Amino acid sequence: MSYKRFDAEDVVVSAESVTTPVWSGQNTTLSSFYTSSTQVGGTSADYYYDIYQTASTDTSARVQFSVAYADKKGSGSLYFNSSVAGKTPSSTIYGQYRNLVLGTEEDDFTFGTTTAEHFYVISIDRARYKEKLLPGSLTLQLNNSSSGDFLSLTDNSNQVSTVTYTDAGRVYELITGSLGTKSSAAKNDNGYTEGSGSYGKLLPDIGIIILNGKALDASATAGGLNLNINRAANTASLNNRKIFNALDYSGSFRVQSEETITSNFVFVRARNSEFNYSTNPSLITGSGELRHNVMINTPQAFITSVGLYNDNNDLLAVAKLSRPLLKDFTKESLVRIKLDY
Repeated sequence: MSYKRFDAEDVVVSAESVTTPVWSGQNTTLSSFYTSSTQVGGTSADYYYDIYQTASTDTSARVQFSVAYADKKGSGSLYFNSSVAGKTPSSTIYGQYRNLVLGTEEDDFTFGTTTAEHFYVISIDRARYKEKLLPGSLTLQLNNSSSGDFLSLTDNSNQVSTVTYTDAGRVYELITGSLGTKSSAAKNDNGYTEGSGSYGKLLPDIGIIILNGKALDASATAGGLNLNINRAANTASLNNRKIFNALDYSGSFRVQSEETITSNFVFVRARNSEFNYSTNPSLITGSGELRHNVMINTPQAFITSVGLYNDNNDLLAVAKLSRPLLKDFTKESLVRIKLDY
């Protein structure tokens, strides 16, 4: 075995972005939406619905995302305690995402320039993506099954020159359009509703989409869907079911994930005068002589693997060659090793 210390130029660091589908089965677009009757019939449904790509009883069923309704006043949900008004599952969801996104218990959610006290949350299941969602890959279609009004939403990542950040990372506003492109039929230059602000927010670094309840409740002429979100106090309004129906009726939810893969390229250089002899003890006789005279005048060796060691001589990684590489004084070799992490 022979050793050689790397020079500074022998190690190069590179990074590249890899885009992959989010949904199960490597599907870019999710076109079927299912809930679990067990989950919907349980107490957790007061907080959220898990959405599957197939019937929840199917062996291939996996949670794709969850939907939840949040209301600052706690409307649309039953009180935890009739003596404490406003404390409900919807207020709990509101407080949870206010802390997560805004990092405070005081500020309100602003969509564009409009403040809204209620919204929906679509939380992509963490198992569906490795690092983050890809801005500009979103097309979320919603339908009002009763009126037939249709809404296609995307993010404005292609429209803005400066990225906005919150405690949860990057944030983009939702506009009418698809795949990051504003619709030509948008109600105004921003792609927002008339008077209700943006349709919501995309937070790609945590896999969350927030839908502005005020915008979704706007009339179709103003760019909304008129979902008739029920904000009555101390009422089990099943608002989670309304957004699920709007998704299920549309049958299309497209988004992709993005992962930055960092690679170390290590260049192992075997010059003509190096690595031509073998350290295999079977080449030496008991008296210390070479068994094969060819190794005296025309030595040669076959490189089959390269080991990477630290300064303590600890083996850190091994690179195997696809076939043995012949090496002698008339040849130089260059082996490129790629380490991804």
